[in-house]
Amino acid sequence: MQQAKQAQGMVQGRTRSIAFVGLSIALMAVSAWVSVPLGPVPFTLQTFVMVFVLLVLTPRQCLAALGGYLVLGAIGLPVFSSMRGGIGVLAGPTGGFLWGFLLGAVAALAFLQIVHARRQASAEGKAEGKDLVFDLIAGFLFLAVTYVCGWGQLMVVASLDPAAAFAIAVAPFLVVDALKLVAGVLTARAVRKALPGKR
Repeated sequence: MQQAKQAQGMVQGRTRSIAFVGLSIALMAVSAWVSVPLGPVPFTLQTFVMVFVLLVLTPRQCLAALGGYLVLGAIGLPVFSSMRGGIGVLAGPTGGFLWGFLLGAVAALAFLQIVHARRQASAEGKAEGKDLVFDLIAGFLFLAVTYVCGWGQLMVVASLDPAAAFAIAVAPFLVVDALKLVAGVLTARAVRKALPGKR
């Protein structure tokens, strides 16, 4: 009887996890479709959604959602900005931002795992203020890595010098992306409170 309950619990947990990943991929696609062209790099709502997913899902779920999103886009489904898809988008001028999402998430999740491990080792209790600071640092780390990847690929693909690529791909978005990042952190924290078992 106990084994049957455990098996049922595992199935429910996997089903729930798959549902969270699928919903996150859908949110990533919808946030990319809300697009305002600003030169080669469009303005979208993806920073908000990516930070939200990063902080609400488990690390495995987060990476599965991001990987799934990129794979779906690579095979041609119109999940990228302006409802585009295909490997050409990933290899194009703005593609660095897309695969940069995955690398940025790895860096941010690694940071959060280190923080969590040190807290456990020192038996430090949760502190609301510290949690907020760590979430914000993780979000800015994610954004920084994404910017570097997007900036670098734009330089190579469009044959731009670093200053010109920065002026096109990074500078116009710094303030707005910072605001979206903070909004994503605050929204994720509110959801985590409503679903305390998530993290």
